[in-house]
Amino acid sequence: MLRSLTHVGQDPVRGGYSRPVYSTAELDLRSWFREQAQRRGLDVETDRNGIIWAWWGPQQDGALVTGSHLDSVPGGGAYDGPLGVASALAAVDLLKARGIKPARSLAITVFPEEEGSRFGVACLGSRLLTGSIDADRALRLRDSDGDTFADVARSNGLDPRHVGPDPDALARIGDFVELHVEQGIGLGANGPGIAVGNSVLGHGRWKLSIYGQGNHAGTTLMSDRADPMVAAAQIIMAVRHAAARQPDARATVGRMIPVPGGTNVIASRVDMWVDARHPNDAVTAHLVEEIHGRAQRVAAEEGCTVKLTEESYSNTVHFDASLTGRIGAMLPDAPMLATGAGHDAGVLAGFVPSAMLFVRNPSGISHSPEEHVTDADADAGATALANVLAGLL
Repeated sequence: MLRSLTHVGQDPVRGGYSRPVYSTAELDLRSWFREQAQRRGLDVETDRNGIIWAWWGPQQDGALVTGSHLDSVPGGGAYDGPLGVASALAAVDLLKARGIKPARSLAITVFPEEEGSRFGVACLGSRLLTGSIDADRALRLRDSDGDTFADVARSNGLDPRHVGPDPDALARIGDFVELHVEQGIGLGANGPGIAVGNSVLGHGRWKLSIYGQGNHAGTTLMSDRADPMVAAAQIIMAVRHAAARQPDARATVGRMIPVPGGTNVIASRVDMWVDARHPNDAVTAHLVEEIHGRAQRVAAEEGCTVKLTEESYSNTVHFDASLTGRIGAMLPDAPMLATGAGHDAGVLAGFVPSAMLFVRNPSGISHSPEEHVTDADADAGATALANVLAGLL
């Protein structure tokens, strides 16, 4: 199944795949999923938040639900998201081949905008479902072209008036199990092929806007400049140094946009985004405060000002101990593994019993074309998911 998707969303510039939510590539993948689910006799629907549900059995409260996402970061790997969706479909095949008839309803879900690569808020679909983000704020989010989420949702068949918390849909989830490619080196190149996730690192995204004086690059003396790009360069280093001083912290500037962006123009503003993470939520808050303080001092030295805006934040999540324990007993050779990456399961964990399975990534690299999963490990992951679903049905 994954090999059939290799042509969808290939990025000729970055390499890998660029599949932002509701792009042509992501819509093609959503159509692929619907076709695959219907081929298996599953009943498919899309809810008011754009989440796809494929049901094996009646739509009942307390169902066993699995699934992942199909969107990607810019230039991402082939497995981040689609592996979990394809594995869920394969698990249904395995259960049917074993003659298993679910004693409770089973559903596969596809969550939109898990990566936040288009509208800047990760796990937007699951946040809307659970009410973890204000619906009005979500509808006002804009992509790089200036289109609001409300406009994009409307053009893709959703009614913005109904986007937001959906307690009826949430009640359908009795247990949620998400399979995902491991996005680090926790399993090692030669370690076990499967792990059980037990926690998700607290993480968030903050936007730093540095304001200076736009001007002509040729007529403005160096001594007369208030250049936000110069301040931004120093802030990037300050982010790195602040995180390096704090054990277990991670902080990254992965995106920066100068305004207006001309080669011969001194920028009037630079927007940059900081991703910060730590197992202790108080430490994450202190880290961001430190970065903000340093940014203010650097900006002032360059004759600029800076504004910090929190775009999203998720506390450290510990998955349901009872569910995780049951899964661990079903997969005795699978170690417990904490992850530094955010997932829809992490959002759902605050509302329903949730757990995760991770499939080994021997490269240890993710959000990159070098992300990898062997065929053997992919098959082992689908089998492990089938075994877990069978034990929970």
